Amino acid sequence: MTAWRATRRDQESSANQARPHINVTPLIDVLLVLLIIFMVVSPLTPPRFLARVPEKPNTDQPVIANIHTLVVTIKGDRSLMLNGLTDMGSVYDTSKLSATLVDLFQQRLRNHAYRYEFRDRGDLSEDTRIERIVFIKAPRAIPYADVVRVLDCIKGAGASPVGLQIDDLN
Repeated sequence: MTAWRATRRDQESSANQARPHINVTPLIDVLLVLLIIFMVVSPLTPPRFLARVPEKPNTDQPVIANIHTLVVTIKGDRSLMLNGLTDMGSVYDTSKLSATLVDLFQQRLRNHAYRYEFRDRGDLSEDTRIERIVFIKAPRAIPYADVVRVLDCIKGAGASPVGLQIDDLN
């Protein structure tokens, strides 16, 4: 009889104890908050990434160079040229090239010479929209350290982006 009472007492005490259950209400609240956050943030993401892929050149039409294109040429004797203008200094003294580029960029700022892809972007500052693309043309025989000196000078003058052309000079 005592075994029966002990079993009965255990059953009554387990009936009085709270049984664990999962309350999903806070989880639903968190889910709804995350849903609202994603709905608010999703229009702020850029709709597309701008990537310019080069097109195959059309050989029927003549090639017309952009009048705003700047090409810094490093000659074999380490002298520098800007769009064919000689006496822009040398690889070891780039101050004249840097001063010329700064003056040219200031002149473009006064004349509103914008980059093609930024000309209608009123949300950007005028200084950002200015055409500042510069190409460096150097023969393969020039050490890379000399090209980097010229690259640092051009970047210091405010050029962005800078392209490298490694064709052999004629």
